[in-house]
Amino acid sequence: MQNKKSEKLWSLKIPVNIRKTNKEIKEYLLVCEEKLGIVPNILKTNTIDKKKFDAFNIFYNRLMQDENFLKKVEKEMIAVVVSSLNRCLYCCISHSYTLGKLLNDTVLAKKILINYKSAGLSRKNEKMLDFAKKLTVSSSTVDETDRNKLRKESFTEHHILEIIEVCSFFNMTNRLASGTNMQPNKEYYLTQ
Repeated sequence: MQNKKSEKLWSLKIPVNIRKTNKEIKEYLLVCEEKLGIVPNILKTNTIDKKKFDAFNIFYNRLMQDENFLKKVEKEMIAVVVSSLNRCLYCCISHSYTLGKLLNDTVLAKKILINYKSAGLSRKNEKMLDFAKKLTVSSSTVDETDRNKLRKESFTEHHILEIIEVCSFFNMTNRLASGTNMQPNKEYYLTQ
């Protein structure tokens, strides 16, 4: 869990010193390291402020880790497509890595990253990603016709809300990661 001095996390001149964080954050990071084998750099950078750390993790865990309405793989597909549309280096690398693990297919994960339309996905998943794409690139044009397309694919109102939440969350985190020039963990590259 050490933050190596030579490890570049981002381009901001705000020091990240994990050793100086409080006990609760250190314990959380240890759990991450045990479960994932790494501590994602986005978590490391959030250790600069306990409120920031807690707020990010509460929302992320509720959306992406808790069992909700969408399957985890569907949520990661949204994360990958939104990140690809936003050209967010950190999130493209980290979430295509996670998607590859969930699918047990890194090739399919990369196809979804580059062009989900040519990845051979189910009609239902493609419509979900079409909605996420429209919400990302032209949110003001989303209307009832778009939500009806999801309903036609058997997405409930709760599914639709979760699609919107996941898409919105990754539009926000993509901007944080890109704006700070956050660097993906090297492990994401080495283990694919």
